[in-house]
Amino acid sequence: MMIMPSPHKTPVIDICNLSLEFPSPRGAVKALKDVSLHINPGEIVGLVGESGSGKSVIAMSAMRLLPQGQFRQTGGTVRVLGSDIMAMSEAELERRRGRDIAMVFQEPMNALNPTIRIGRQITAILRRHQGIDHQTAIARALSLLESMQVDDALRVMDSYPHMLSGGMRQRVLLAMAFSCEPSVLVADEPTTALDVLTQAEILRLIWRKARDLGAAVLFITHDMAIVHQLCDRVYVLYAGEIAESGRTADVLRCPAHPYTRALLAAMPGSKQPKSALDAIDGTVPSLIDPPRGCRFQSRCKVADDQCGRKPAMEAVVAGAPEHEVACWRNSERRAKA
Repeated sequence: MMIMPSPHKTPVIDICNLSLEFPSPRGAVKALKDVSLHINPGEIVGLVGESGSGKSVIAMSAMRLLPQGQFRQTGGTVRVLGSDIMAMSEAELERRRGRDIAMVFQEPMNALNPTIRIGRQITAILRRHQGIDHQTAIARALSLLESMQVDDALRVMDSYPHMLSGGMRQRVLLAMAFSCEPSVLVADEPTTALDVLTQAEILRLIWRKARDLGAAVLFITHDMAIVHQLCDRVYVLYAGEIAESGRTADVLRCPAHPYTRALLAAMPGSKQPKSALDAIDGTVPSLIDPPRGCRFQSRCKVADDQCGRKPAMEAVVAGAPEHEVACWRNSERRAKA
C-alpha cells in the first residue's frame, strides 16, 4: 500500500522546530519541543507514539484547531500548502479547512453534529466550499458515500449519527473529509475504536482515495503494524520530541532509537507464538519539568550518563540518507562501525 511522493516539490505540510506549551496549575506543560516534520505531495506519512506523546497536538496544530488562549507557541512555524497557518485570518482558515486540508477524528460522535441528519451535514460542506445548488449537493453526497462502500446511502443520508455503527460513522467522516478533494488529509487515529475487519476496510479506503486524488496524508497512530501497511515515511514521537524518522522500510528494518526498537518489540507477532511481549519499563516523564537530556533516558536499557546531560542532536543513520535519529548511543555505534 505505497504511494510514491512527488519529487522536488514544496511540502504540503512543513512543521519546523515547533514548540508548544499548555498552562496548568502546577506549571506549563511542555507538550512539544523543537518538532520538525514535512509531508510531500501525494505522500502518506505516519506519526507514531504512545498516548500522551503529542501526536494529536501536532494534528490540531496543522489544522489550527487548538483552542485560542489555552496554549503558547514558544517557537517554530507550521506551514500548510506554503502558508503559515498560525498567521492566517479566521476568514482564510474557514476557506481552507475542508477545501484544501481536511481532518478525520478518532471518535466520529464527537465530530458529527448529533442533532443534524448525515445528508445535511455533507451537503452543507459541499455547498459552502463548492458553491453548488442543493440538488447537485445531494447527488454528490450520495456518490461520496457510495465511494466509501456505503451500501444503503439514501438511508444513511436520512439518519442521525447515533443511528449508525462506529464503522459507518467513520465512513461518513471520510466522505466529508474527501468531499472537496483536499490536498492534505490529517487522520488522527481513525481506526482505534473499530474491529479488525472494519479497520482494514477503512485503511484501504483512505489509501485508495488518497491515491485517486493525489492527496497527502498525515496518519496518526500508536500501531506500528498500520505504519508498515500504509505509510511511505514515519516519524516516531516520544514525550513531545521526534526520536526517529525516515522511510518506513528503513525504520522498521533497522530501528536506530531504543524507543523505536522497544515499540517494535512490543508488537504482536514480533516474538515466537506464546512468548510474552516485551514491555517498556517505567513511565513517560513529567512534561512540566522534563529531563534535561534525552526524554527517554529513564526508561532506556542502553542509556549512559551522557544521555541525561543534554539532548542528542539528530544524525543521519549510515546507509540511509533519509533516516534520522536523535540518540547519543546511535552516534557511538556509528563511530565503532
